[in-house]
Amino acid sequence: MNSREHSILGATCYGHFLSHFNMLVFPAVLLPLAARLELTMGATLALSFWMYLLFGLTALPWGLAADRFGPRRLLATFHLGAGLCAFWAATSLDQPEQLRLALAGIGLFSGIYHPAGLGWIAKEIRNTSRAMAYNGMFGNLGLATAPLLAGLVNYIWGTAMVYLVVGTMNLIGLVILILAKTETMMAPEGRPQRQGSSVNAFLVLLLAMMLGGIVYRGTTISLPAYFELQNGSLYQGLTRLSGGLGSANVVATLFTSLIYLVGMAGQYFGGWVGERYRLTSGYLLFHLLTIPMTLAMSASANGMLIFFAMIHGFFLLGMQPLENTLVARLTPPHFLSSAYGMKFILTFGVGALSVKMVAVVEKTWGFAAVFQSLAGISTLLVLVIAILIKTLHTNQATT
Repeated sequence: MNSREHSILGATCYGHFLSHFNMLVFPAVLLPLAARLELTMGATLALSFWMYLLFGLTALPWGLAADRFGPRRLLATFHLGAGLCAFWAATSLDQPEQLRLALAGIGLFSGIYHPAGLGWIAKEIRNTSRAMAYNGMFGNLGLATAPLLAGLVNYIWGTAMVYLVVGTMNLIGLVILILAKTETMMAPEGRPQRQGSSVNAFLVLLLAMMLGGIVYRGTTISLPAYFELQNGSLYQGLTRLSGGLGSANVVATLFTSLIYLVGMAGQYFGGWVGERYRLTSGYLLFHLLTIPMTLAMSASANGMLIFFAMIHGFFLLGMQPLENTLVARLTPPHFLSSAYGMKFILTFGVGALSVKMVAVVEKTWGFAAVFQSLAGISTLLVLVIAILIKTLHTNQATT
């Protein structure tokens, strides 16, 4: 990559880090917040519904705006808006309805990143798969850092300080974006080469990404609490070794962070696969390998649960560079941010329904049934990817 591409990638990587960091703080403090509000876990989880829904539901209009006004202006709006709403959340922790609105604002502005940031990368960086892999790794770093940092800050200073930290980090992102030197645009002949767009294939890909969004969101909102409930023996052993330091919540968020760090390795591997092998084959295989791991997670606890969750996270998160490169290859250059907007309105918008699904399934059948349900959705997802592969082969045969 040249210096301009490095500059773009640096700004977008921090933005990707923060977009996921903003979303994953809430699950990490779910149980402490429920105790503070004197609400059930399900009722507290419901406060985040609009945050997750708007994170995805606004992706298409944000993508259209990025194609119209440019990604840099949209990313500045993201950092400023999410930062101010995080400060609002910090002052509203004893007022559920105010907190609901503040969280919704965080989701609204954080929803800017994916259509604007990924569209910027796809338009301006030649080696799309590698750039998507690096960018994805920073997103995973946000996933990993959020539960760990939120758990530690909550343990030491309380939940209000957690959201003050979130607000500050978003304003730092605004400074990084302002300082980035990205004025020189790539000449048209230097842009990445893309396959011809296929409406049918893209529609099938959208369906696959919608199902993947349900699995992704259902997993991310469940893991911290599931670890806290299932890893009792592991927690007791670690607290004995540490002399009684920490809490069950801190240990759970620590292991959640570990899963997302493993996912960073998966992102790198996914980018490597995307450079060397057929994108659709890798996409199918990665999702296929998550199914037995999800079922194993539903039937395990303590060390074995962590082991299966690590493998699951490696492939669930590792497929993202493959998926994002597929979007770039099937979309005309002038429509890229809007195409990513269509993706994320489904993956994160429809995926937000998993918040309701998790609450209902957990209340009715228990936490193990949540992961069994996610395995069923992943099985359907694999079938849709097989249809995508057949559709692409049919298109190639007729051109």
